[in-house]
Amino acid sequence: MTTSGAGPGELADDRPLLGRTSTAERVADILRTRIAEGYFQPGERLSEDIIGKALGVSRNTLREAFRLLTHERLLVHQLNRGVFVRVLAVEDVEDIYRTRRLIECAVVRGLDGPPFRIEGLEQAVSRGERAAKERIWKGVSTANIHFHRELVALAGSARTDELMRGVLAELRLAFHIVDDPRRLHEPYLVRNRQLLESLRSGDRDGTERMLAKYLDDSRRQLVEVYASLVAEDGEQHADSPD
Repeated sequence: MTTSGAGPGELADDRPLLGRTSTAERVADILRTRIAEGYFQPGERLSEDIIGKALGVSRNTLREAFRLLTHERLLVHQLNRGVFVRVLAVEDVEDIYRTRRLIECAVVRGLDGPPFRIEGLEQAVSRGERAAKERIWKGVSTANIHFHRELVALAGSARTDELMRGVLAELRLAFHIVDDPRRLHEPYLVRNRQLLESLRSGDRDGTERMLAKYLDDSRRQLVEVYASLVAEDGEQHADSPD
């Protein structure tokens, strides 16, 4: 595991987001976003001194933000070592997908009659397609995450939105470890478009069936890739000297 090399420069750009009332929740929002973007990688140690100075917050405020993100399963505290970005187990990935299936399929099933408000989904699909043309595969991943957040937003529930935000932030911890993001995300560009068009046509039941298969296929693919990477990393640690 590595110690955060993040200097104060880039992270300090987030300081205006804190406003005049720096709170642990706002610090946690910034760090959550940075973790989701891969600025802090799984297994990386977060330096209280570097981050606190960059954001201009007290040690107590930062520790409270760390506590909040630990509760969200994005960070883990190791006694006498510090706070680290969490590394998911394969079982975590499988559980995340079970949760996603419950949430996303239930949202589609519970939609009122068409027409559905699909503007946000259209924008997410278009962003993903543009990123793919430019071969920006992390951008494709981000657009895909936005697509599923917009899908859940169709429920019009702030609580469901918040739950999904946490689930997808945790899922990105797995995405950051995968060394071939194109293989992982490109196939789902077409399927996102298909889901969008199915909703546009008003076929709620068909969309739910399509979404369930989509999530099952995505889970199998990610678990297979992730399990091999975790096993490989474990072998490397076993072979390394103490």
